[in-house]
Amino acid sequence: MIDTIEAWQCIGCGRVEAPQTCIGVCRDRKVLLVGLADFEQVCTEADVLRARLLDIRSELQRFALAKPHAGRWDAAWEALQTRVRELLAGPAAELPPSAR
Repeated sequence: MIDTIEAWQCIGCGRVEAPQTCIGVCRDRKVLLVGLADFEQVCTEADVLRARLLDIRSELQRFALAKPHAGRWDAAWEALQTRVRELLAGPAAELPPSAR
């Protein structure tokens, strides 16, 4: 679980105060802050997922544009199933644990 810190951020100038608001004239709103290491880990995981989605989209587009020859629908369906199984089985190890 990612640790957060409750703080207050001015809606005008962006100043951050913790653990309570200042007594100035700023208008504050509550925000939750996370550590840099946690943030960078989430960004890395998001990049991996985006790349994976692009790969899957590319394969889906390939299937969407394909048109089997007459009488070859069964073979096309089997090829599609095989490729989808490969996509589901192979790169799953590359996904971050939170995405499995």
